[in-house]
Amino acid sequence: MIENGEKGQQSETKNADYSVFRDSPLRYLGYANEVGESFRFQFPRFVKPSYAVSFGYCFMDSVYNGYRTWTTFDNTPTKLGARSKEFQTIVAMGDTLLWQTLASVLIPGAAINLIVKATRMAVSRSPLVIPSLVVTWLPTSVGLSSIPFIIQPIDHGVDYFLDSSIRAWMAEDTNRDKDVDTKS
Repeated sequence: MIENGEKGQQSETKNADYSVFRDSPLRYLGYANEVGESFRFQFPRFVKPSYAVSFGYCFMDSVYNGYRTWTTFDNTPTKLGARSKEFQTIVAMGDTLLWQTLASVLIPGAAINLIVKATRMAVSRSPLVIPSLVVTWLPTSVGLSSIPFIIQPIDHGVDYFLDSSIRAWMAEDTNRDKDVDTKS
């Protein structure tokens, strides 16, 4: 049984981990460009605005993450060491913006574009007589239906890439700074 104090701590932790951009329906704004790519051949003018919505989502999540880092700064060393409030805020914003740009916009947009193009080419070169309605809308349907299947692998791939490159480099840079400080 959970005591009132423990329950309060759990809800505070839950609230601290809650992100309006990742844990609410606003998350779907990040997928606007995938929808735009799926409809590229029917509504080409829809593609650029869909990317604007997705990049806007990425930017706002980055700003929100920076704001949370700024307001919750407690001066305890992190993976980046005992860095200033400003430095940790900039790193949090940059990391979020890079991750969101890769995982929510660039890689999924390219993947959906390729899926729709490949489906369109397969349908148009089919030796079967296919109704024009199917030729027009099947690639779009395949693109839209593939979105849920590509999200998790792309997210994990981007996490792995950033963890083994930029984030690792930042941690090494911090450790190097610590070594210099201890030798002085």
